[in-house]
Amino acid sequence: MKKLTKITMLSLLLLLITALVMGCSNDKNTKQETYTIATDVTFAPFEYKDKGEYVGIDMDLLRAIAKDQDFKVEIKPLGFNAAVQALESKQVDGVIAGMSITPEREAKFSFSKPYFDSGVVMAVADKDDSVKDYSDLKGKRVAIKTGTEGASFAESIKSKYGFKTVTFDDSANMYDDVKTGNSVAAFDDYPVLAYGVKEGNGLKIVTPKEKGNSYGFAVNQSGNEELLKRFNKGLANLKESGEYDKIISKYLGESNEKSKQVKLDRDKKYAIATDTTFAPFEFVDKNGDFVGIDMDIVKAIAKDQNFKYEIKSVGFNSAVQALESNQVDAVIAGMSITPERQAKFNFSDPYFDSGVVMAVAKDDDKVKSYDDLKGKKVAVKTGTEGATFANSVKEKYGFTTVAFDDSDSMYNDVKAGNSVAVFDDYPVLAYGVKNGNGLKLVTDKEKGNSYGFAVGKERNGELLNAFNTGLKNIKASGEYQKIQDLYLKTDTPQTAAKDKTFFGLIKANYPDLLKGLGMTILLTAISLAIASVVGVMFGFMRVSTNPIVRWISIIYIDIFRGTPLIVQAFFIYFGVPTAFDFRLSAFAAGIITLSLNAGAYMAEIVRGGIQSVDSGQMEAARSLGLPYKTAMRRVVIPQAIRVMIPSFVNQFVMTLKDTSILSIIGIYELTQSGKIIIARDLESLKIWLIVGIMYFIVIMCLTKVSDFLERRMANGKVKR
Repeated sequence: MKKLTKITMLSLLLLLITALVMGCSNDKNTKQETYTIATDVTFAPFEYKDKGEYVGIDMDLLRAIAKDQDFKVEIKPLGFNAAVQALESKQVDGVIAGMSITPEREAKFSFSKPYFDSGVVMAVADKDDSVKDYSDLKGKRVAIKTGTEGASFAESIKSKYGFKTVTFDDSANMYDDVKTGNSVAAFDDYPVLAYGVKEGNGLKIVTPKEKGNSYGFAVNQSGNEELLKRFNKGLANLKESGEYDKIISKYLGESNEKSKQVKLDRDKKYAIATDTTFAPFEFVDKNGDFVGIDMDIVKAIAKDQNFKYEIKSVGFNSAVQALESNQVDAVIAGMSITPERQAKFNFSDPYFDSGVVMAVAKDDDKVKSYDDLKGKKVAVKTGTEGATFANSVKEKYGFTTVAFDDSDSMYNDVKAGNSVAVFDDYPVLAYGVKNGNGLKLVTDKEKGNSYGFAVGKERNGELLNAFNTGLKNIKASGEYQKIQDLYLKTDTPQTAAKDKTFFGLIKANYPDLLKGLGMTILLTAISLAIASVVGVMFGFMRVSTNPIVRWISIIYIDIFRGTPLIVQAFFIYFGVPTAFDFRLSAFAAGIITLSLNAGAYMAEIVRGGIQSVDSGQMEAARSLGLPYKTAMRRVVIPQAIRVMIPSFVNQFVMTLKDTSILSIIGIYELTQSGKIIIARDLESLKIWLIVGIMYFIVIMCLTKVSDFLERRMANGKVKR
């Protein structure tokens, strides 16, 4: 019995000890975990001391995330360099100190998702209106702070813009140097300078933000993965709840409330170039209006910022050249932000994140991945992310690429079987498939670049500021999302099916086609009137007895007959205005190009007609005492005209057909109208047939007029 009692007592004791241990364990598990986080102490507005407490964007974010994820933090303000060393030696659990995420740091530490996108801006004294962009810095002194992104950026461009830099160890001295007039401007990290301006440091920001690195929360790679996950999750929750925006607004004056309008020239009408066949970003609807994501965003931003603009639809490549040559103020054309383009242009904040996919013909089941492309041909469009991606992988997968200038030609090449697949920007290709372009997507979306609004490096900074501010406003108001949903949402109600029969397309599109035909005839008539005068003048110069006059004519004729018309159009529209710093409208450039080109051919027609008249005719006239000019006018030229008429009419026909080349610089003639309709209706075969018939009818009319004139002259009924 005693033995049983001892066993019972021992069991109860063990149970009591077990309960106590489990109770302690549960207390430990329910207790909030505390993490030691190192930070800087002198990097306002991210971390600084205010009334004995560390505050700033970093501090407020960290505390809000800790509260959201139910953990505690102990802040150790060590200074930036010491904080990094403490993390390396595992003396702290993490670092938050406005720390840029760089490849070198990612090799040592694990970073959270970016919580702030930094950048560089330039500021001048609050009352200084003489310095507005980098070009105003030539020969002047600029203040920078050691170790900042602003310093690195200023050093990288000072040779280009011809200014000198002076370095300071702290922001206050740098700002004072500008306020006292010793330096005309200061470059600094955007958040730091924006905070200083907000707090009244006596400066004002005058340039758009140059893209910089992103800031992240760092932990050691060999530990604290759980802390990193909790930070990322908490950050996402703060952004969703709006708490993140409140913290940013508290220190930088930015919020989701509507920003003020940017100061710019309200009387100026900004010329903005775009593509014409890049749906859903830009295309022409049945009413003849430019619509699409890009067009609607520009329209909404212009309304928000109260500026006027005009759209110049010139095609992507021509749009880029027009911006380079200062023929337009900006470009919006689904233009990817790449390092190469950033070297030439200033870009807005990204307004769309793209990607790349591959598509094949709808009935093709042979090509399902990149591996199936070996030894085959793939279609791409010049200047797109799809083209860049395809060229980057073609050696690996053993295929060749063929480039097109517009999407429709590229898609038709695949449908016709000439190419087995096409790479294109995801939203464009997805929109085309949705609207029945005869293709299907067969790969997942590859990560791509973001699209941006571009201006010249030293021009239109105020327009770029207005675009960025307006973009922020329409995102905050929900207008941006409405625009996206209008073109990309897949569950929107389908509109009634269009009549895409031959006659249905004529009925739906005849206003656009007639408008294009009218421009074609107008271009032909004006240019031929000018070309006739030029041709006759240089034709007579060509047969002149004066060698200098004759050689001037020969040089002109050889240049314009010996170079392609498209090269001449580019040279006159882009090259000449760039060289002499002026703007030339596309219409004027088209008229000049056609006139000079046709004039060269007409000069040869005149020369050939005059020299076809037997030389004895001139000798006989001179022997009768007629002066040279009278003999030419009364004897030679009337006979030469009879020979020239067929050639003149043939040149009329050639010039009319040559107008189609001018679509490359954005003139809305018949061929351009066909391209635009195809981009909208995706019926290339029928539309090109309609366009071809229209050209044929006009040219046949010209030919019949030529035949009539020839018969009249043959019967001697033409008055002299």
